[in-house]
Amino acid sequence: MNAARPRRKSPVKAAATTRGAAAPARAGRASTPGLRARLRELYFGRTWRAVRFRYGLLAFDLVTIAFIVGSSFFHGNPAVEAAGIGFGLIILVDFVARMWACEPPLRELLHPLSLADLIAVVSFLAPLTGENFAFLRVLRALRLFRSYQLVSRLQRDFPFFRRNQEIVFSAINLLVFMLIMTALVFETQVARNPAITNYADALYFTVATLTTTGFGDITLQGTTGRLLAVLIMIFGVSLFIRLAQTVFRPNKVHYDCPECGLSRHDADAVHCKHCGATIHIETEGLD
Repeated sequence: MNAARPRRKSPVKAAATTRGAAAPARAGRASTPGLRARLRELYFGRTWRAVRFRYGLLAFDLVTIAFIVGSSFFHGNPAVEAAGIGFGLIILVDFVARMWACEPPLRELLHPLSLADLIAVVSFLAPLTGENFAFLRVLRALRLFRSYQLVSRLQRDFPFFRRNQEIVFSAINLLVFMLIMTALVFETQVARNPAITNYADALYFTVATLTTTGFGDITLQGTTGRLLAVLIMIFGVSLFIRLAQTVFRPNKVHYDCPECGLSRHDADAVHCKHCGATIHIETEGLD
């Protein structure tokens, strides 16, 4: 008897088997998120990892602003300039990563806050070219506006922010305004005004002006200085009064009534004061 010969697989079946074996490998590779997808999730996602990443960016922004203020006391120090270049490189990496994660990136690039970040990067890296554009670092304070998107997350994570939402927003508005005005006062007056030699002097003038105290021991010189003082008085006083109103008036929570649309209610309200409809405000209970 002839020994049974092994059956040969047809080329079609062999190819099908090969494709079937390769399919899981391709599926596995496709299921692994790419770098761009990971960056998009970190910058715009709602996972806890993304939230912690954005908290870290906010902390870095605050450290950067603290460095800008502190560096005014050590103007021209090589170590301070080297640290500024380091900050600039980190900001540049963050800027490029955010542009790559955006879809489309051009719209994000043309956003005013993105342009402010780009100018801030130039100001930090300028010493590498022998130039000094430190006055442009004031634009870095605008980055705090991006922290507004974190307030909604803070409200979910911390009861304090849920109870004091309006106070938090008013305080952030006033803080950002003070930082920007202080930096503008410093950069426009430090070379011509002997009374302003660092950020502390500029902050002192800004606070004294926006609170209408006006001690008079520091005055801004030139037409530009006077116009800047006018801006501080007009907008600063308004923001300061707004903060005082939110602190001292009765605490309310934001909840849209399903019937009449009234948006502000007492924290323990069960009925709308305007139309009497039943409302369901989420709360942990009052002390």
